Amino acid sequence: MAPRRRLPLVLAAVVVLVLVAVGLVVVRPGPVGRWLGETPTTPAATATGEPAPVAVLAAADLAAPPPTTDGLRAALEPLADDTALGGRVNMAVADALTGEMLFERGGGEGTVPASVTKLLTAVTVLTARGPGHRIPTRAVAGTQPGEVVLVGGGDPTLAADAKGFYPGAASLTDLADQVRTALAGAAPTSIVVDSSRYSGPVFGPGWDDDIPTGGYGGAITALMLDGARKNPKAGPGWAARVAEPDMVAGRAFARLLGVPASTVRKGTAPPTPTETTGATEPAGGHAPGAELGVVYSPPLIRLVDIMISDSDNIVAEALARQVALARDQPASFAGAAAAMAEVVAELALPTNGLVLADGSGLSRKNLISPALLTELLALAASPNRPELAGIFGGLPVAGWSGTLRDRYGAAPGTAAGVGVVRAKTGTLTRVHAIAGVVTTADGRLLTFAVLTDDVPPNGMEPARAALDRIAAALAGCGCR
Repeated sequence: MAPRRRLPLVLAAVVVLVLVAVGLVVVRPGPVGRWLGETPTTPAATATGEPAPVAVLAAADLAAPPPTTDGLRAALEPLADDTALGGRVNMAVADALTGEMLFERGGGEGTVPASVTKLLTAVTVLTARGPGHRIPTRAVAGTQPGEVVLVGGGDPTLAADAKGFYPGAASLTDLADQVRTALAGAAPTSIVVDSSRYSGPVFGPGWDDDIPTGGYGGAITALMLDGARKNPKAGPGWAARVAEPDMVAGRAFARLLGVPASTVRKGTAPPTPTETTGATEPAGGHAPGAELGVVYSPPLIRLVDIMISDSDNIVAEALARQVALARDQPASFAGAAAAMAEVVAELALPTNGLVLADGSGLSRKNLISPALLTELLALAASPNRPELAGIFGGLPVAGWSGTLRDRYGAAPGTAAGVGVVRAKTGTLTRVHAIAGVVTTADGRLLTFAVLTDDVPPNGMEPARAALDRIAAALAGCGCR
């Protein structure tokens, strides 16, 4: 295991800057606005008379005393022994101010993390690609007269038009307009769908049999519309998915260009032409492979926020493949897993017990230790790594937002966590996890992770309540 970090004393202040906003991370001042291409507001523009937002999370106190190991053990051990959590409960608690590990129970043991995996995906993609990176979708000239090739770059949020599922997504309508302009009146006659950016199986190793058709997963292809949803108006979470996302996108593009759907086929784009190729020009005067148009995804910092706040599995797998592409690995489940593990090692995070099979956490082959998660959260809060702070913007707030909206408060022993716990959750049958940040009653900011993968099959609600009591205990005590 890598040596524990001792982060600068300004760490907690940085975390507070990120966490006091309930909504998107994009409201945070500083480099985030530049990554998004936004311009600073002027004093006149901000004087609108609107009331200041109410902080949901308690502010951290830099002078607050940290909990003691004995205090944490007394508060947490009885809760960890709750039979609702099954026979294997591993956890870790660290001081966000110093990075010191304060309490461990199986903290170094790899445990099935479910959707908590998305925290690792977020940190690795922001490290490998940067928060401002945008994923392109291109149209190029084909090899036959009138042939247009739609080339998927891996944008899971691409929409057919402005009524897509993801706000701010690129649209095929815009791309089709660019193609018509480029062709200068020449009518396209056929569409080739190129989704070769991704390789390997479209479903992940270790996925439950019902996931591909169960509404929480789907075929992972380099070209898709609305996260492969059949209906872009479906809400977040469960949604019916199409069987061939790339072909569905190709047919939608054909409709926009007035091309018969029967002409749509899979293939690959010709190489980009050069001045020395001497290629013929069958599509409106454009050589095969010449770009006819391009649209771009929202920046990765927005996609990370969507992935975490909505626990979007399709977006997670797309982001994992961006890590693979940035590290010259195949854009497949295996390539993404290898690239993510490589970035974790580069960041000097503890890799003991780490096994990755996908980026969403749908795979039961994933193993992540609680210690890795707590150190990862502390690193993301470090003032030395501002590009990683985007992971906090989407973290659900207990009793307030996301997957924690309806948790905390109702179950006995959880009320102290309302508005104070901010965390990513994970759920598979028998697997339940939570990892995030919490401010103690004394005002000390902590990172924590609790993972259990041996819960009774029908024990989801009791297990969630038991996990919430652990986080609430951290919020409600000084644990001195």
